[in-house]
Amino acid sequence: MDPKRIWIDLDNTPHVPFFLPIIRALQGERHSVFITARDAFQVCSLATYHGLTFQTVGRHYGADRAMKVGGTLWRATQLIPALLRERPHMAMSHGSRSLELVSALLGIPSMLIFDYEHAMRLPFVRPALGVAPGYINDPELAKEFRYGLRSYEGLKEDVYAAGFSPDPNILNELGIAADEILVTVRPPATEAHYHNPEAESLFVEVVNFLGSTPGLRMVILPRTAGAQGEFVRRTWTRWCAERRIVIPERALDGLNLVWFSDLVVSGGGTMNREAAALGVPVFSIFRGKLGAVDRQLAREGRLVMIETIDDIRRKFIPKKRGREAGRIASERPALRQILNAAYELLELSQGRR
Repeated sequence: MDPKRIWIDLDNTPHVPFFLPIIRALQGERHSVFITARDAFQVCSLATYHGLTFQTVGRHYGADRAMKVGGTLWRATQLIPALLRERPHMAMSHGSRSLELVSALLGIPSMLIFDYEHAMRLPFVRPALGVAPGYINDPELAKEFRYGLRSYEGLKEDVYAAGFSPDPNILNELGIAADEILVTVRPPATEAHYHNPEAESLFVEVVNFLGSTPGLRMVILPRTAGAQGEFVRRTWTRWCAERRIVIPERALDGLNLVWFSDLVVSGGGTMNREAAALGVPVFSIFRGKLGAVDRQLAREGRLVMIETIDDIRRKFIPKKRGREAGRIASERPALRQILNAAYELLELSQGRR
């Protein structure tokens, strides 16, 4: 295949590590990649940390539904000049609504990768190709895409967990002693459309429970440095001062932090699945509508659901873990299967340009 121009939009923090090996693989096969990034959460700082060259377009507009819709439309408008200049052969995202809208307006074949089937879709917009984990096996979903739905094995987190190399320097950077229990905690996504306020109560109870455990440190990763970060500092002022709660001052390699954690607790999907991908004990306080991937992980015992406050004391056993039980694999098929889907879309759409 002749070299192509491919647009990738980094719309949310988990998209950065996910697309990193995809970008490198595409570039290694002589394709050029044009990257845009939304100035929201830690997207830009994480992309910079990983050495990506990108154009910042748009920002986050808050939890209000009307502002979300308006922000999506406004960001799409901001993206158009760059796309008219770059003229990509195809577009890829993991749920960027602005990318889907611009691709539809400009006739760019788009590939929508997703791993949560209950995410809201744009009305009247039909991406060219859908790609999802094989756990999501719904023939009705395939009808939402012009060329149907393709699947890949495992988790999206397997894409960048393959060949992962742990770096123990992260413990020194965070001031965590080797004999201390390290728990990584990610609060719920309070601004997401699928958020259930029950998760916020569970988050508070989890931190209270863990904070009373001797020899335990929590690394809490707020989704927003403002509201969530301030809530943590205000609610647990003494524990933050004593560094029993650590809030990192800069973007970290999330996969590396998960690997060196003895326990992970998260109110969203990505960090839970990163832990599951690496074989790290993980508990979910997500209280929205459960997707097929998390249901399967729970059935396999790779993810423990926390649904009530009683579950916290009944299911949590904070202790050091043996890292030899973790899962680091040099090869996982998800990356190649996603790339194959992208090349298939390029072939399918070539005759339409």
